[in-house]
Amino acid sequence: MPQRKAGIKDLRKNRTRQMHNLDIKTDLKKTTKKFLLSVTQKNQAEAQANLKTVYKKLDKAAKRNILHKNTVSRRKSMFHKKLAGLSA
Repeated sequence: MPQRKAGIKDLRKNRTRQMHNLDIKTDLKKTTKKFLLSVTQKNQAEAQANLKTVYKKLDKAAKRNILHKNTVSRRKSMFHKKLAGLSA
């Protein structure tokens, strides 16, 4: 536990930021699961719409430094391949 006022304030800010980042990650996971579910059900139109939202949320996470840009790029590529395999 920090002793100084500045350290206590930093701890409070870090906890707030951690909760905010956790909300974003949780929302991203839910959206990703929804996309993967539509792919397993072979619902092309729904998967296409869900992929668009997944891309948007991944890009925002990268922009806010919640996920690394290469991680986001790798996931986007993987999801695109899944959708392409659905149409083939």
